[in-house]
Amino acid sequence: MATDESGNINTQDLESYINSLPAGELTQEEKDGLLYMVEEEKLAHDVYTKLYGKWGLEIFKNIANSESTHVNAVRLLLEKYNIPDPTKDEGIGEFKNPKLQELYNKLIEEGMKSEIDALKVGALIEETDIVDLQERIAQTNKVDIIAVYENLMKGSRNHLRSFVKLLGSKGVKYEPQVLSKEEYEEIISSSMETGGKGKP
Repeated sequence: MATDESGNINTQDLESYINSLPAGELTQEEKDGLLYMVEEEKLAHDVYTKLYGKWGLEIFKNIANSESTHVNAVRLLLEKYNIPDPTKDEGIGEFKNPKLQELYNKLIEEGMKSEIDALKVGALIEETDIVDLQERIAQTNKVDIIAVYENLMKGSRNHLRSFVKLLGSKGVKYEPQVLSKEEYEEIISSSMETGGKGKP
């Protein structure tokens, strides 16, 4: 099983699957996609780590740990295709992509306001991740890249469900910021997902 209910990715399973597939030539768009996604997954990890430090909510610690497996999943592809890892020497909250640096700063500012704002930031990150992954999947026909992105997306859907559920338990109805109302409702009304490509 590549992805569990907590959104953790079993990178060992995934690595075996990825390496069993031939390495084709990547387009620049595919390379750019991998570079962007590894930093976007790191952004999620870094924001949740900071918000856990501020608010002490277990959900942030658990999902930050899960995001580490997401970063490592993209790193498998960077390694396979000999693409230098932009996150290798980056500290918490540091990004090479200026768009992601700006987004990180904005999300941290928002998430430090209150617990509820922090949880809303979490849901927004997962929404954004889902939409970005959908766009990246549409840009490639490489089976290994699609497998990784689909596992990431499954993890993000599970994380979104977790944030929305916790907000609901605190009396807050979350409204989608990035996803369409229909897609959002479809995700949160369905069960946690497991499995996926990467199973040997």
